[in-house]
Amino acid sequence: MSFSFPLRLLSLLFLSLSLSHFKFASAACHVDDESGLLGFKSGITQDPSAMLSSWKPGTECCSWAGVTCLANNRVTSLSLLGQHEKPNSFLAGVISPSLARVKHLDGIYLQNLGNISGTFPDFIFGLPHLKYVYIENNKLSGQLPANIGKLTQLEALSVAGNRFTGPIPSSVSELTQLTQLNLGQNLLTGTVPDNIRQLKNLTYLNLQHNQLSGALPDIFSSFKNLVILRLSYNKFSGTIPSSIASLAPNLQYLELGHNVLTGKIPDFLGKFQALDTLDLSWNRLSGTVPKSFSNLTKIFNLNLSHNSLIDPFPVMNVKGIESLDLSYNQFHLQQIPNWVTSSPIIFSLKLAKCGIKMNLNYWKPAETYFYDYIDLSDNEISGSPVWLLNRTDYLVEFRASRNKLKFNMESLRLVETLKVLDLSRNLVFGKLPKGISGLAELNVSYNNLCGQIPASKFPASAFLGNACLCGSPLPSTSCKCFCGK
Repeated sequence: MSFSFPLRLLSLLFLSLSLSHFKFASAACHVDDESGLLGFKSGITQDPSAMLSSWKPGTECCSWAGVTCLANNRVTSLSLLGQHEKPNSFLAGVISPSLARVKHLDGIYLQNLGNISGTFPDFIFGLPHLKYVYIENNKLSGQLPANIGKLTQLEALSVAGNRFTGPIPSSVSELTQLTQLNLGQNLLTGTVPDNIRQLKNLTYLNLQHNQLSGALPDIFSSFKNLVILRLSYNKFSGTIPSSIASLAPNLQYLELGHNVLTGKIPDFLGKFQALDTLDLSWNRLSGTVPKSFSNLTKIFNLNLSHNSLIDPFPVMNVKGIESLDLSYNQFHLQQIPNWVTSSPIIFSLKLAKCGIKMNLNYWKPAETYFYDYIDLSDNEISGSPVWLLNRTDYLVEFRASRNKLKFNMESLRLVETLKVLDLSRNLVFGKLPKGISGLAELNVSYNNLCGQIPASKFPASAFLGNACLCGSPLPSTSCKCFCGK
């Protein structure tokens, strides 16, 4: 009897150790997963933020940073994300083929790591469960593999923001399970393969910021579920294909800017009542903007700048525009449109060279507080912008060159967020405030400014044409009146 308590204690201790061992054994990292992940780590040559510091041999890999395990404690996801606001948050090196050992991976997310180099990771062809590949904003190069179509189980593929060259492989059409395809921000050339029309499940297609050329293929009637279409910053030519009309029920983002598109803006775009963003800027579009645009009641961002569009511009029935750019067409708007003035949420207004002839003192916008960007250059606008600029707290750019603005520069409040100020070729008078030194870009040339120029980094061209403005960087002979300090 005297041994009953110690024996019971020993029994409980043994049971506890057994359970602990069972728990450890059941949760232990699978040998293939551990070796595959550690092989990946060995391919990384720089990790300044210690992103992979928790990846240590003999420890539970399901608890490592960026690693997710689901069924049977097998690794199913690898997610390593750099952060733009943290300069040291990057990885350098290559993607080791040892990841092929991690057979249960269904998602690889290597995003914004900056310095991951090498070619397209061929090992992913050997991962039977892989559905999601996001290898974005790195330095991968070479051509996309011709047999990429063998990855038939993929539902999302993004290799945006790398340095891939060559054509889009025609076999991409075999990835019929894809809902998202993002090849943007690479160096891809050639045309868009017609057979891409077979990707009928796409909700997101992004080919922007490449060097793709030729006519846009008339294939869009296949994409009944497409919500986002981004083809900007390429060399596409010809007219806007009629099959885009079939995207009207669901499309929210249509971005075709910075190409070489010609012809007129199709009337059918007025039927896109779900449209949030329309960008047709920097093309060679001509004619009038369709009256049907008055039906775009939900549009928030409209950019038709840098084309050859002519009057009349339709009256929009939009409830609240956020961003508008009609600059550098052949419009003669006379006034800032009422549907712009009444918007309570607008943050970007760009109407450069839009034939505006108005006194800014009489413009009464519903809201000024949220303005980030204003460009009213190359118009015939008079009055003062002081009341407008002094009521904004987030303004980043104000451009109003080549107008008839007349006000005292000393009455202008330069908010901390302001980086660009262009008031050149107006009738501005007074002295320059010291706050100009905090700007990234300044041009006050050809006004009626006087006094000493505050210390700054700007060239003489930013101050030329002001008869009594003195001091560096202007030559001493340029001043026609006495400049006191």
